[in-house]
Amino acid sequence: MKASEIRALFAVANRPEVVSLAGGMPNIADLPMDSIADAVADLLRRDGSRALQYGSGQGDPVLREQITDVMALEHVNAHPDDVVVTTGSQQALDLVARIFLDPGDVVVAEAPSYVGALGVFRAYEAEVVHTPMDAHGLIPEALDEVLTALAARGRRAKFLYTVPNFHNPGGVTLSLERRPRVIEVARKHGVLILEDNPYGLLGFDGEPLPALASMAPDDVVYLGSFSKTFAPGYRIGWALAPHAVREKLVLASESAILCPSNAGQLAVSTYLSQFDWRGQVKEYRRMYAERRDAMVGALHEHLPAASWTTPEGGFYVWLKLPEGLDAREMLPRAVTSLVAYVPGTAFYADGSGAGHLRLSYCYPTPERIVEGVRRLAGVVNAESDLVAMFGTAPSRAGGVEQPGPGTL
Repeated sequence: MKASEIRALFAVANRPEVVSLAGGMPNIADLPMDSIADAVADLLRRDGSRALQYGSGQGDPVLREQITDVMALEHVNAHPDDVVVTTGSQQALDLVARIFLDPGDVVVAEAPSYVGALGVFRAYEAEVVHTPMDAHGLIPEALDEVLTALAARGRRAKFLYTVPNFHNPGGVTLSLERRPRVIEVARKHGVLILEDNPYGLLGFDGEPLPALASMAPDDVVYLGSFSKTFAPGYRIGWALAPHAVREKLVLASESAILCPSNAGQLAVSTYLSQFDWRGQVKEYRRMYAERRDAMVGALHEHLPAASWTTPEGGFYVWLKLPEGLDAREMLPRAVTSLVAYVPGTAFYADGSGAGHLRLSYCYPTPERIVEGVRRLAGVVNAESDLVAMFGTAPSRAGGVEQPGPGTL
């Protein structure tokens, strides 16, 4: 495990005068806070002795059944017995890694890939091998080539880690046509699929795409979370796994935390049963679409020399800088100019990606997003002028291993 070398920069970035396009915090301001507070207070008065007590290592049975209803929106036909409630989907990631990975094992992951997952795999001393994406998500033929090349070296990946919907950080979605092909390639090579899907219900147009777990329930461990569709503060996520894997997940979870928070689980369960959570998700989709449009429009206006993805949901835009610029080296100047982002190097196990950066539109208002992009454009244009004049931008001291938790 390695400490982040940019924590100090992001401490500065959290100042109110800085527009942070870095963090992935959902905007929960539109939740009916007073009504939720009343419902949780009533829960504690009515059932406080259970809410504040230890619970099951697998999670509350009622919540697990409600989770199957949530996954049904993505065509997943699951049984509550195969659901394990976790402390956010991040803990589920750690539990899967604990079960499957020995030092030196191989994990295949998209390039780029979620920084929090790369940190987990690094902590368990796994070798991450990247496989490329394009505008339609993970490329099945490229995945086949990667797995075949590993087999030729006598290596087999323990699992494929993928974020198929509104990718973090790539902002792309695995197309419906490619999903069965990815499953076919994984089966061909005997590789489990770890499907990380926190954003699946947050598409801006149309109905949610079928999850990989809906197509191959025996080949996929599915990770979900209420952090993006309700509230991250409760830290409630889950894993849906084939029976044998589910048993190991429960054992691993019990050894790590004994049980997930009963208070958090019952609060989430109360929200799902007493509030119009589907309507709230629709409101989130509308709000995030407005912010996506603000960011993409501002990029067109202020930074036409760059290129970027236009996400159909989720939180993130993946931006390619003009040739010769290094997002990691440019970050101190950006923070000095009162704007923050995450350098692309954070999302590659091998430290590549210096010409890219991730921009988040989920938390700032549209007006702040436009101002942040305007400030970022000023920094990029100044760096481009230096490259044009000297052939390279000036190097600045300090490398970046990965961002701190506020950037996930």
